[in-house]
Amino acid sequence: MKGARFMRKEKVVILSGNFGDGHRQAAQAVRKFVERSRPNAEAIVIDFMELAHPHIHSLSRYIYMQGIQKFPSIYGFVYNKTRSADSMFGSLLKKTNRLGLSRLMKQINAIQPSVIVSTFPLASGALSELKEHGLLRIPTMTVITDHTSHSYWVYPHTDKYIVGSEKVRQELYEIGVGLDQVEVAGIPVRDEFKEAYDRNSLMMKHGLNPNKPVVLMMGGGCGLMGAELVKKIHTFEYLKESVQFLVICGSNERVRLQLEESVIGSKHDFRIMGYIDYVHELMAIADTIVTKPGGLTISEAMTMQLPIVIYKPLPGQEEDNARFLLESGAAMQAESLDDLVCKLSGLFHNPMMLEAMRMRLTQLYEPLSSTDIADIVFSVEASHTHRYADRLAGNVTYVM
Repeated sequence: MKGARFMRKEKVVILSGNFGDGHRQAAQAVRKFVERSRPNAEAIVIDFMELAHPHIHSLSRYIYMQGIQKFPSIYGFVYNKTRSADSMFGSLLKKTNRLGLSRLMKQINAIQPSVIVSTFPLASGALSELKEHGLLRIPTMTVITDHTSHSYWVYPHTDKYIVGSEKVRQELYEIGVGLDQVEVAGIPVRDEFKEAYDRNSLMMKHGLNPNKPVVLMMGGGCGLMGAELVKKIHTFEYLKESVQFLVICGSNERVRLQLEESVIGSKHDFRIMGYIDYVHELMAIADTIVTKPGGLTISEAMTMQLPIVIYKPLPGQEEDNARFLLESGAAMQAESLDDLVCKLSGLFHNPMMLEAMRMRLTQLYEPLSSTDIADIVFSVEASHTHRYADRLAGNVTYVM
């Protein structure tokens, strides 16, 4: 009987959150990696905010999304004030980790996972709080989904961090995280972004002209860059080349409809899309991507070696992501639509610039390409061998 209990299906809990699409998609990518690596494992993705704060979850998400769209400077102010955990603001932010712990603990008790992975900073904080009070003894990991070492990702009882670059690893070391606690494995993206594609076949599939430049434009799952495009879409008429623009508006249906009307009569070929599940195909087609630098989006582009033009990063983590790309020589930044037209025109007239950006992206990605996040998850689990004794004795309980 004890042997049967030991051989039961191994479970990995992945805590995420839908404050932006990146946390959720990273969680789903980790889930697939884990289940593919170990067929006897079951990876369970849980929305931490929905679980821990069911009554205010929708409202808090709405306030967050409205805040970053309408009051980005305020969001940036708070972000920078909480960058250090030692600051008054940082300490206040981390006190919110104590909210909703009983619901989280109840779910952990019910599932009894062997390891917990977090792709959402508030979830990482909650797990650390449980360990602080001796209520949780299993290993916990945090996947940082931006190129930042902001304090809201860093907690004293996290066993392992997975980060997107050596730069973030060094930043964590400088604030006291041991180098052996950090693995540079990239921000997790779906397997579709790691495959090789035949560009000509995809051009034919999507009805595009292989002799015209293709620019992919996107601003995350919520399409945050759409409103300005509606007002100033005519700016692209100053481009001498006839360009194929693939514009993804995400869930912003109102902006999508407005853009479709605004581009009537343009000399360019505009394809205005809502939320789609084949972004990887469009990245394989595009000559460049114009985007706000969300962590997941730029990681997908890096994986596919797609040159990036950063457009108006939001204050906060997007600025950190932009800084990483610009310092790496893997991207350029446009400050306005007029500037964007100039940048695109320069790229179209100087293919060597595009090729140099692709080469730099390749250099950034290649060291990460052989790293298996699932191996890191299970190696952390294996290092906590004491849990096997507890499980065999049948006394794995976490009491709140």
